[in-house]
Amino acid sequence: MMDFLQEFNSEDLYMRYAVDEAPDDRNFVMHVHDRCEIYYFVSGKAEYLVEGANYQLIPGSILIMRPSESHRVKILGSEKYERYAINFSVSIIDNIDPQRRLVQAFFDRPSGRGNLYLPAEFEEKDMRKIFAEMCDGVDDYEKKLNILTRLFQLLNMIDKAFLNRGSSEYLPPQSISEKMVSYVNTLLFDDLSVPILANHFFLSASQFSRIFKQATGAAPWEYITIKRLNAAREKIRSGCSAQNASEICGFGDYSAFYRAYVKYFGYPPQRDLT
Repeated sequence: MMDFLQEFNSEDLYMRYAVDEAPDDRNFVMHVHDRCEIYYFVSGKAEYLVEGANYQLIPGSILIMRPSESHRVKILGSEKYERYAINFSVSIIDNIDPQRRLVQAFFDRPSGRGNLYLPAEFEEKDMRKIFAEMCDGVDDYEKKLNILTRLFQLLNMIDKAFLNRGSSEYLPPQSISEKMVSYVNTLLFDDLSVPILANHFFLSASQFSRIFKQATGAAPWEYITIKRLNAAREKIRSGCSAQNASEICGFGDYSAFYRAYVKYFGYPPQRDLT
């Protein structure tokens, strides 16, 4: 049960500030967005899983995720868990930044790599003040204006930190779990099975499943299904029929796809047709 929640939601922008006084790890599951996300860790004892990568969090940590990058916070203790999160459609910056340079840190890197930024990477030392000010406003118009103004400020700061890192040489070698997740994504729409995937890494199916779930927060088939559903939704929104989208994204049976779509998104695929 969340102890405090403050949020703003519009068609292309979502912002929330949340506090759990006694967080329960079971309440936090792996998920995927169709927007970019900026996550700011205030306090608690936790780590963050992004596409098989494990990021250790300290107060002031910032994580960025692009659309379709799976992520999950992993609660490690009973300390108060406090955070901010901003989700935004990339198109929201197009009028000001049509070349989308402000989001290159989100897209110009391998999936699940380079997501974490530590406080020392930013010249601005009072980052929390920027996030706190996003919660101000007497009405929705003023709230959205406050969020957008500071969102561009944050994106500019993240972009500078990204460019200061230089090439991808700063990235550590991939762990076995990251390699596993990357391999699954390479074959995401193929005819997959856990034994086939496990055999590629010379592991038993149970070993593969255990490592995969520990790294992503989801069992292999749950992860694959969620990723396929999100990919299918994007294709449907781009004009593809639900039937074709289900076939392209690896669902052999349309009725199974339909049921999974409704269960995960809460509505039928036809609602996403443009």
